[in-house]
Amino acid sequence: MEISKFFITQEVPIREAIRQLDQTAKKLLVVVEQNRLIGVITDGDIRRWIIKNKDLSLPVRLIMNTDPKFLKKEDSPLAFELMEEKQIEGIPLVNDEHEVTDIIFWNERKDHEAYDCKGFQTPVVIMAGGKGTRLYPYTKIIPKPLIPIGDIPIVERIMNKFMEYGFAEFYFTIHYKKEMIKAYFNGEIPYQLHFIEEDKPLGTAGALKLVKDEMNGSFFVSNCDILVDINYAKLLLHHKAQHNKITIVTALKSYEIPYGVVTLNEIGLVNSLSEKPNYELLVNTGFYVLEKEILNYIPKNQYFDMPELIHSCMKHGDRVGAYPVMDSTWLDMGEFSEMKKMMERLKL
Repeated sequence: MEISKFFITQEVPIREAIRQLDQTAKKLLVVVEQNRLIGVITDGDIRRWIIKNKDLSLPVRLIMNTDPKFLKKEDSPLAFELMEEKQIEGIPLVNDEHEVTDIIFWNERKDHEAYDCKGFQTPVVIMAGGKGTRLYPYTKIIPKPLIPIGDIPIVERIMNKFMEYGFAEFYFTIHYKKEMIKAYFNGEIPYQLHFIEEDKPLGTAGALKLVKDEMNGSFFVSNCDILVDINYAKLLLHHKAQHNKITIVTALKSYEIPYGVVTLNEIGLVNSLSEKPNYELLVNTGFYVLEKEILNYIPKNQYFDMPELIHSCMKHGDRVGAYPVMDSTWLDMGEFSEMKKMMERLKL
């Protein structure tokens, strides 16, 4: 592994750190000065900055952890134990001059055990009732949740990711080709699975009304065609700490306008000219944490989409928060081009 691709200097703009994190897809960068460790930056540091709506053009020294955990090379066998204890994604190894010689990442662990989060009893609702029209003609034959990514259906990959963090109770809302979905899971399974059948299409939120009596508090909701590679236990803790009624997992997308952009003043004169400006936008990934009480806003047996539910919460003064993640952690299977990208990112 070429560790220099994880190096960054403290005066680099936060925007560039985001780009570098997306390229490396490891959730951690090491801040160095002449290869000496002076700090680390994680996706969590950037998330907290984004939530505060701060300027991404400012230097990374404003968000870096200047007292990071590290080990000497001879102590590297302790790395995974330390990462589990501190709930961190990576540990730099340094020599006697405090130069970074290697980095050990949590997701390189051979048995790839997850953090011990078995104490959570939070259910997961997977919205699997749609027709998947963007994936025609595949979905004329097979329902979207069962379309394979490699040799495993996308919905099973979603479930496996939740199970890594101890979440093992699933509710599937199903409608289109529902018998095929039920047949696939008709066998011995290492989790609790409940099917919630829609008599008619109810939209991206309407079917949640059908699970209201099964929920007791917080629960996850995921579209059946996306995979977000983050620590779900940390997401849940963030949701609870913020006292949100809905937490939307958002991906940070950066777009460059390939032209000079002109703005005008109130009398039509040129006010400014920006050459190829960059814009950062938070995009809804289709992954949420919800509280049971907001299901009261969903009409019974009516088509109702998630944006309508979010607007209802905001209208009633309920807290709706965001949990920004790196774009590289969000894998989308909604279109053929995205399926190919998902295969590449999963190295299939």
